[in-house]
Formats: sequence, structure tokens, C-alpha cells
Amino acid sequence: MSEEIHIQFTRFSAFYSPLIATIACGFLKEEGLQPKHSNAPVGKSAIDGVVAGTVHVCQSAPSQGFGPLEKGQAPPAVHFAQINEKDGFFLTGRAADPEFSWDKLKGKQVLVDHGGQPLAMFKYACHKRGLDYKAIGAVDVPSAQMDGAFRKGQGDYIHQQGPAPQQLEHDGAGHVVASVGEAIGPCAFSSLAATREWLGTDMARRFMHAYRKARAWLIMTPAAKVAEAESAFFPEIDRAVLASTIAYYQKLGCWTPHVEITRPAFEVALDVFQHSGLITKRHRYEDVVAPPPDVA
Repeated sequence: MSEEIHIQFTRFSAFYSPLIATIACGFLKEEGLQPKHSNAPVGKSAIDGVVAGTVHVCQSAPSQGFGPLEKGQAPPAVHFAQINEKDGFFLTGRAADPEFSWDKLKGKQVLVDHGGQPLAMFKYACHKRGLDYKAIGAVDVPSAQMDGAFRKGQGDYIHQQGPAPQQLEHDGAGHVVASVGEAIGPCAFSSLAATREWLGTDMARRFMHAYRKARAWLIMTPAAKVAEAESAFFPEIDRAVLASTIAYYQKLGCWTPHVEITRPAFEVALDVFQHSGLITKRHRYEDVVAPPPDVA
């Protein structure tokens, strides 16, 4: 008799393939778990579902813990495994530019995703590449409208998560020129989160076994085969675009063999948020991160 496990995404894209593959490829079923997945309502965090008890585990980011800690409160959920150890956003220009360097953005109009973490990461990437963020013409268009605006001619560059940049390339509407993840390097970017109570359950341990297997499979499987397994989750995306996106992320090293959120990666996330003035102090790793439930 299989047991239902409720999984929620804050954003749903191929970037979160480690979690999608856990659901899509039968790894949970092997552990006697029947996955039910959903996307968080617009304007809400998937953490809300975890707190409400309607979601067992969610796709989140360790930085979600910083908000409560800044108010002197304990975060309601903890982050027990990483999904991505690098930022998954790309910079796409209107023409191919093999010689691209970040200083070419000076004085240019850049459609920048103004979500909390994506914007902080983009600013930090500029800093790491020696570019003053204020020197670019950052355009704030709502995330859902950015792609359409760029296709209609607004902006010189656009900052998006895959597969949107790969779709622009496929359509001949743009060319990926840089990766934010490459500019920053390893950091605690996106994660799996749950309550400390749930992490003590047998369901949590079984989920973790499935997740480890899915992650190992994802790293060693050709992108085209991964795209085939996940295609039902992305009916509106061309299979070749999906495969291209997965290949980008495999090459970038977002999906490392280890599942733990490491202290060095967490420290970089603190660097990023301090740089943007979004946190007033460096928060304790133990207040945000917990070990995976199968090793706790």
C-alpha cells in the first residue's frame, strides 16, 4: 500500500530536475510513496504549505530562512538537501557574442528578474565580474512579462532562468552570452525544505533514499534521455529546448553528487545577501540547515 507524499514547488522549471526526476522516474514509488505535486499559489512561498501541514516537502531556498531570523524568529522550516548548488539564471543578448564580458553591460538596457534572490544574485555576479550594477540600465518588468517584452524589442539583454533563454535561442530571438552561476560559483541556491518534525519520520527517510537515487541518475544520464523522462511535465516546451536546458545545467555543475547543503555554499549565500543589504548579520548555518533525514 503506497503512502501519498505532497510536494510543492515555488518555481517550476527544468532547473529543479533533481526533484522532478524523483517524481517522474518512479524513484518514490520504489520507496512505497505516491507523489502528488503542486505549484505554490502566486505571491506565496511553498514554505507556507509546509507550515500549514498540507505539504510534506517543498522546493525552496536556504535564503528563505533569513527573513524570520532578521526579525529574531526561528524559521518555521529547515533546509535539508540542496537541489542546485549554483544559480540557474542566464544572460541572453540579441546577437551571439563569444567574446562577451560583463563590462559590455555598461549603459545597456537589461531586463533583470527583480525577484528577491534572483536580483541579489545578479547584483553579486556583477560585483564578482568587476561591474558596478548602477552602471547598467536595469529594467524591472514583471517576471511573467519579461520574455514577451524582450521578444517585442525591449532591452539589449535579458536575465532569465532556463528553459526561457534556450527557447529564445531555439526561436532565433536571442543568444545566451553568460551564466550567473558561473560568475558566482557554488552557493546554497535552491533546496528541499520541511519541518524538523517531518524530518524525523520514516516517510522522510524513504523520500531521501529516492531523492539520492534520482540525483545520481540525473548526473549520469544523457540530457536527451532526461528530457524524454520529464517531457510530460513540460508539454509547452520543445523537447530539444528541454534537452538543451538540462545539458546546460549538467555542464554548469548545478547538480553535484553530494546532497548536503555545505557550510562553504551557505557562507556564499550570506555574502550575496549581505552585498545587497538584504540581511543585517551573518546567520547561523544550524538555524537554517538540517542534515538529510537518512543521516540525521
